[in-house]
Amino acid sequence: MIGQKLQELRKNKRMSLSEVAEQAGVAKSYLSSIERGIQSNPSIQFMEKVGKVLGVTVNELLINNEGLAIREQLDDEWLKLLEDARKSGISKEEFREFVEFNKWKKSH
Repeated sequence: MIGQKLQELRKNKRMSLSEVAEQAGVAKSYLSSIERGIQSNPSIQFMEKVGKVLGVTVNELLINNEGLAIREQLDDEWLKLLEDARKSGISKEEFREFVEFNKWKKSH
C-alpha cells in the first residue's frame, strides 16, 4: 500500500526514483524495493524524508485511499458530532452497537 502510494506520488510529480532518493537522502535501491512491495515496513524516518520531498506528511502516506475518501465525505458537523461523542466517553464499540441497532430498526 505505502509503496504504491509513494510510486503514484512520485510519478505525479514527474520525478525519477533517483531524484527522490537523492533529495530525500535515502538509498535508491531501498526506495525501489518499497515501491515494488519487496520491502513493506519502511521506518517513520524514511517516510518523513521521502514524504517531505513529495510534499506529503507521514499521516497522508499511511491513510489508504478508502479512508481518505471517507474523510472527504464527512462535513464539519459530522466531525464535530463524532468528536463530541468521543469526548463524552462513548466507546467505539458502543457507537458501533448504536449504528447496528439503527440499521436493524430501519430494516424491520
